[in-house]
Amino acid sequence: MKTDIEIAQSVEMKPITEIAASAGISDEYLEQYGKYKAKIDLSLLDKTDKKDGKLILVTAITPTPAGEGKTTTTIGLADGMKRIGKNVMVALREPSLGPVFGVKGGAAGGGYAQVVPMEDINLHFTGDFHAIGAANNLLAAMLDNHIYQGNKLNIDPRRITWKRCVDMNDRQLRFVTDGLGGRVNGTPREDGYDITVASEIMAVFCLSSSIDDLKERLSKIIVGYTYDEKPVTAGDLKAVGAMTALLKDAIKPNLVQTLEGTPAFVHGGPFANIAHGCNSVMATRLAMKLGDYAITEAGFGADLGAEKFLDIKCRMAGLTPSAVVIVATVRALKMHGGLAKTELGSENLEALEKGIPNLLRHVSNIKNVYKLPSVVAVNRFPTDTDSEIDLIIKKCKELGVNVVLSNVWAEGGKGGEELAREVVRLCDEEKGDFTYSYELDGTIEEKIEAIVKKVYGGNGIKVLPAAKKQIATLTALGFDKCPVCMAKTQYSFSDDQTKLGAPENFEVTIKNVKVSAGAGFVVVLTGDIMTMPGLPKVPAAENIDVTSDGKIIGLF
Repeated sequence: MKTDIEIAQSVEMKPITEIAASAGISDEYLEQYGKYKAKIDLSLLDKTDKKDGKLILVTAITPTPAGEGKTTTTIGLADGMKRIGKNVMVALREPSLGPVFGVKGGAAGGGYAQVVPMEDINLHFTGDFHAIGAANNLLAAMLDNHIYQGNKLNIDPRRITWKRCVDMNDRQLRFVTDGLGGRVNGTPREDGYDITVASEIMAVFCLSSSIDDLKERLSKIIVGYTYDEKPVTAGDLKAVGAMTALLKDAIKPNLVQTLEGTPAFVHGGPFANIAHGCNSVMATRLAMKLGDYAITEAGFGADLGAEKFLDIKCRMAGLTPSAVVIVATVRALKMHGGLAKTELGSENLEALEKGIPNLLRHVSNIKNVYKLPSVVAVNRFPTDTDSEIDLIIKKCKELGVNVVLSNVWAEGGKGGEELAREVVRLCDEEKGDFTYSYELDGTIEEKIEAIVKKVYGGNGIKVLPAAKKQIATLTALGFDKCPVCMAKTQYSFSDDQTKLGAPENFEVTIKNVKVSAGAGFVVVLTGDIMTMPGLPKVPAAENIDVTSDGKIIGLF
């Protein structure tokens, strides 16, 4: 059986100029990065008067080590829609180097449903993440330099909230002490690093609608507080112009292609467990403007990625999805039912019955909380039995939601045609009544509690004293009317990753609350969530190599 990279390298890509032409993008808006990648000039959005296409969100059940295949389904669905004659675009996030070299893997799909060139996309791509990291660290350097040069703004070094970042899983950098070595080497203080995808610059980058909007958002970023507890911003430090200069090319969406030549925008990449988990607003808007159907995904399970896509991204960008696809596998649901990964190959209806409530809660949330048309896409494995598939179909039909089998990993677009037809039917025949899970006029605690009760299925929240003080401060500063971005484990509806399936009677503990004023939301940290992951015992990096002729091997 071929690996993902072997499949990707066996397919002959079309020149990016040809892909652009098929998407209706003329050369004047195309900035090529070699033969198979390009950036799209933002002015294209203003120059076209085409009616927006229909927006389709692909989300998933709570992830397990058995895998779900959300990105693979997103790409295969796009190829399937193209095969049935639809004008379709796909919009995805860019992978972070951290999980590429760690444990999760890349974000270019799998099997015969991939975006290419997958090696470039999974590694440096067009340099967007480097630009975001540079802008983040420029702001950090200017902040510490301001303090060193006399501290005119009266910044309290003990109340600095801005961290440096690096796009790598490096637990050694979570907590550091810097500025050591004497007076000329800075002011000693406790510091730390985030992974680049957790930087507020990434969130600002992905939510901005233009260069001017980017500058305005950057200016609002709070980096710390003064001795009299007033916020200090990037605008106060006069860092915004230089940061924008670093980001001016990165902010243009990247155009690539699927293995079957469907145009794909891959742009931006905040994690969904510690950030808002969606590709850039501009890439999504381009996909909607150029296609009659625009397919996008949000990270991890629907309790994280879909919730943030709907409550944050759609709210801020004025987007309304026409349909939602919820991806599941029999194998993953059996793990939610208590089976070990080594036991998934045999039929086990009892374990599946115990695990199905996880899928049903996600389905119910989309249908009853957000009131959107949806379909369940089951990625079928050879070990899945008809009885197991029938059980999923029966349970979902009780909620009034159809189930479609997907085989895009093995067959590409051909394996996604049935799913494509159902998605088109949902878009054309079923009308949603899109509703957010909370309104902005509530308190910060009320919004958190609404998510926990309505989306997670919990009983409520427990706010620790430090978080209560932070909420009071943010409320006094006027940030209580912002959306909330939950930082929570991706492995459970609760904040305890060991509680699989659809846990009940739990509280979510709120440990820290901080504002991302530039992004425009309040970040709520729960459980043991960290903004700088670590590498596993055997990192994926150990298997990656380059042959003497420059060919990358071992990358999935």
